[in-house]
Amino acid sequence: MQSARRFLIACFAWLLLAPLPAFAQQAATAPATGLEPLAIVSGGQRHSFQVEVMRTPDQRARGLMYRNYMPPDRGMLFDFARSEPVAMWMQNTYIPLDMLFIRADGTVARIAENTEPLSTRTIPSGEPVLSVLEVNGGTAAKLGIKPGDKVEHSLFKK
Repeated sequence: MQSARRFLIACFAWLLLAPLPAFAQQAATAPATGLEPLAIVSGGQRHSFQVEVMRTPDQRARGLMYRNYMPPDRGMLFDFARSEPVAMWMQNTYIPLDMLFIRADGTVARIAENTEPLSTRTIPSGEPVLSVLEVNGGTAAKLGIKPGDKVEHSLFKK
């Protein structure tokens, strides 16, 4: 009886202290709040997105890690607060992404297409940028987005 009681206490303690990846994954894929409008003007067309904006170092470090889905009209915009060379990676990121490196004036400097999920390889901006926009992998090619196109968001100078 005493050993069964100890076993139950140990199980209960384990449940309280053990990480809960299923719950963490569910929370990570939950719809985002605080979405902001963003548009990309390319080839005479305007493509609209709703984006989460990552403004703090902790937010930028987390990014899209641990998510396994993002709706096609969504994205994540990383605000670095000043123009500088940046590098991104895909550690703990499960979905392929297109990364648009964006200058302070809102023009796309470079695009890294279909980045490799879970990779620790760094993906450099190639020049100073103010921001990086991550969208689902293949979006840039599908919409014809290319370097020089304009991104419209309150973050960028008009």
